[in-house]
Amino acid sequence: MNNAENQVSAYFGGESELLQYMQSMSPETVAQLSNPSSAEVLKVMERNVFGLLGGLPSEQFNVTVTTNRDSLARLLASAMMSGYFLRNAEQRMQFEQSLQAVSAES
Repeated sequence: MNNAENQVSAYFGGESELLQYMQSMSPETVAQLSNPSSAEVLKVMERNVFGLLGGLPSEQFNVTVTTNRDSLARLLASAMMSGYFLRNAEQRMQFEQSLQAVSAES
């Protein structure tokens, strides 16, 4: 395991089941899960990453972000967890809306 993987592992609290599950995913599954399903989710994820980086508006400031591999690994893990959370929230909202639509038709 390289240093970046060790940092991600530490972020998840060691060799957790969730980390093992994520590492076992096929590249196709990771690619599918990595694409936000809506513009709204993408916008929230962008705001989250900007917040983590200390997002000054680049139009008004000459912003340069310098980091090391370990910090970048933690940022990636945080962004991934935020993305999974947002996707689950979006799916739940769609499910509840579908149930409400079915109830209204009855």
